[in-house]
Amino acid sequence: MSLKRCLEPSTLQFGVCALATDRSLSPVQLAREVEARGLEILMFPENSHMPLDRRQDWPPVDGLMDPLTRLYDPFVALAGAAAVTERLLLGFAVCLMTHRDPINTAKAVASLDLMSNGRVILGVAGGALETAMRNHGSEFKQRWKITRERTLAVRQIWAEELAEFAGDFVNFGPMASYPKPLQAGGPPVWIGSNSKSVPGRVADYADGWIVYRGIYKGDAPTDLRAACDNVGRNFDELTLTLMDAPREEADARAWIASGFRKLVYLLPQADEGALARLDEIAALAARLRAG
Repeated sequence: MSLKRCLEPSTLQFGVCALATDRSLSPVQLAREVEARGLEILMFPENSHMPLDRRQDWPPVDGLMDPLTRLYDPFVALAGAAAVTERLLLGFAVCLMTHRDPINTAKAVASLDLMSNGRVILGVAGGALETAMRNHGSEFKQRWKITRERTLAVRQIWAEELAEFAGDFVNFGPMASYPKPLQAGGPPVWIGSNSKSVPGRVADYADGWIVYRGIYKGDAPTDLRAACDNVGRNFDELTLTLMDAPREEADARAWIASGFRKLVYLLPQADEGALARLDEIAALAARLRAG
């Protein structure tokens, strides 16, 4: 199967999202194990630090304090994964655009895409911790406006020989930045968030949606289709990804039947016990592919 085919929204694929830390399996070792089992996607989250003063907490934070303070930088982790694999799709779940300069981010993602032979998926979001955003110079109430502008600016840099951008949060005059990504137009951008506003955001400036099972309150496929109709986008060109996919086969089949084509399973700690879990996920994926 060609890489282009692997990245099509209609292709049924399975993968994992791992909290890889300095106390767990290395991203390099984990990537080898995931690809060896025939899974197609490996995703890493991003979190630069955990402020002790957290004015706006994402509810699950307390139980994840230790791994969230120890996550590998996803750009470095995915570069290591790219070096030891050939087919594995390499995803950010997610890259926090409120924490990143868009010019540097465009170059880093383009470099990774080129060096990995076009295997990158850029998941994006604004983040959940107010103080952490402020530490990076972003205001919590503006997080989605910032995310949108920085994402559009990144895509502009990828697409244009001489890129420029004028917005409320991103401004730069004509400039050149290379390398360009291997994927035409750049890697697909998937928004990873679960509020009622996300379908409209995906239809506006993204290529897909990472829906966290049990958190989004609506019917994601129906809502995204309606948002696409509102702006004249083709729903079939967008990718629906289920994060924290169920391990019960009947439940997984129901999600696939509803329109989800990428099922991503969580590895809360990428430790030695994760290998047995990978075996279980790979066996389930094989049954689901078989129909």
